Amino acid sequence: MNVGLMVRGEPAFPPATPYGIVEMLLRSGVEIDGAEVVVVGYGPLVGAPLSILLAQDHVRGRATVTICHVHTRDLAAQTSRADILVAAAGVPRMITAEMVRPGATVVDVGVHRIDDRLVGDVDFESVKEVAGAITPVPGGVGPMTVAMLLVNTVTAAEASVFSS
Repeated sequence: MNVGLMVRGEPAFPPATPYGIVEMLLRSGVEIDGAEVVVVGYGPLVGAPLSILLAQDHVRGRATVTICHVHTRDLAAQTSRADILVAAAGVPRMITAEMVRPGATVVDVGVHRIDDRLVGDVDFESVKEVAGAITPVPGGVGPMTVAMLLVNTVTAAEASVFSS
């Protein structure tokens, strides 16, 4: 039911990670309205709902959203035109500096353990030199997911209090 409401632009409880990404962008002053957004990864937990939220015609959306996959032909051609690039493909360090438009906002949703270290889907060290803003791994999207889970919990609790 919640997915259906989200597609209609009326989510009762927006999915926590996409909700957190949108809130982080808005609260950081990143212009979403009219932005060219590329989402790499169309999974059911992040990529698909985030694409819907960002494209919708309301206060949190109105972006032009392109959805890519790991198998997208010439992925760099797609990602390098993005004002906002979201990496949620599940491939460690897949997004490199050559794939990012200078000044773009880069959101890294990936979390991978490599050599006892956490890394994301973005090669942070190279991309930070090109991006206008970039989320770290760990410490970027994860805390926003937790915060939005709490927002949804409070919203649900308040709704149950008023419906009793």
